Amino acid sequence: TDYNAVSTTYDYDVFEPCASDDVQAFTSTFLPTLYSLVLIVGLLGNALVVLTLIRFKKLKNMTDIYLLNLAISDLLFIFSLPFWAYFAADEWVFGDTMCKILSGIYLAGFYSGSFFIILLTIDRYLAIVHAVLALKTRTVAYGILTSVITWGIAFLISVPELMFKQVQKQNNRLTCTLHFPPELHIHMNQFMTLKRNLIGLILPMVIMTFCYARIIGTLKRCKSDKKNKAVRLIFIIIIVYFIFWAPYNIVLLLSTFQEAFSLSECTSVSNLGIAVQVTETLTMAHCCVNPVIYAFAGEKFRKFVFSFFRKYLAHSLTKNCRFLYSESVSRASSTYSRSTGEQDI
Repeated sequence: TDYNAVSTTYDYDVFEPCASDDVQAFTSTFLPTLYSLVLIVGLLGNALVVLTLIRFKKLKNMTDIYLLNLAISDLLFIFSLPFWAYFAADEWVFGDTMCKILSGIYLAGFYSGSFFIILLTIDRYLAIVHAVLALKTRTVAYGILTSVITWGIAFLISVPELMFKQVQKQNNRLTCTLHFPPELHIHMNQFMTLKRNLIGLILPMVIMTFCYARIIGTLKRCKSDKKNKAVRLIFIIIIVYFIFWAPYNIVLLLSTFQEAFSLSECTSVSNLGIAVQVTETLTMAHCCVNPVIYAFAGEKFRKFVFSFFRKYLAHSLTKNCRFLYSESVSRASSTYSRSTGEQDI
């Protein structure tokens, strides 16, 4: 993907004497399959969230607006996965323009996803800790306004990387990677890595830890029967986010600052290259978990999802399976009176 390309640039440009055969073999063998799984599961989960929010919940509050945008941001880089999967298996054959466009889509999805998780955290914080203030601020209008601003910031943050993104020849294959001027190469790589660590891990974890600590303190003072369930869900959100994002950010940091961590040997370079590929795929899988944590975990949202399946899927099955439908009708008529059976049907 876009980050694999960046990591490849780190390893192969800075440490040219080291062979990259092991990393390339792993990339071409395993990544297309892993990307395909993320594509299928993430597409189904987030598409269901979008349909449910629009069709049933009608986007009635700020939380719905943020959930919708989070699903859209996940879908953005999910849609780019087939191109990165082909790139991992072979080489980049889609041209320089598509390299920039798909990289922009991927990066905007990555940054906006982190931002909307932060906004959802703040939304929960306001709703529970500052309930009176939340009545004025947690409106659809504010949700739309902050969402537009968030997308603008996400695209602006992506611009510096897109300026240096281009198709180039590396190790006898075309790649869609970052290409910095030689005098800026090391410093720009380090800056990009630190920026991703800040936005993708440090900033969300700091805000989540603060907000959820205050939320837990408020819930402990409440006498609601659902308090323990809410506290467990909060811990799950924090732990899952850390599990999915911390490994990649740590490995990327080690890969970028290899000399500082005494990891400049060819064996270490190769192992870090493979580790970056694996942990990055783990971060992508987080888009498959987002619908479960932020949407399906809510009782009301689950009811909307069940309503969606009952209305559309069950209707489709009974329409296509005439035999089963007619059999159920005959059983009903034999059990109930004529008037009752007609009402049930």
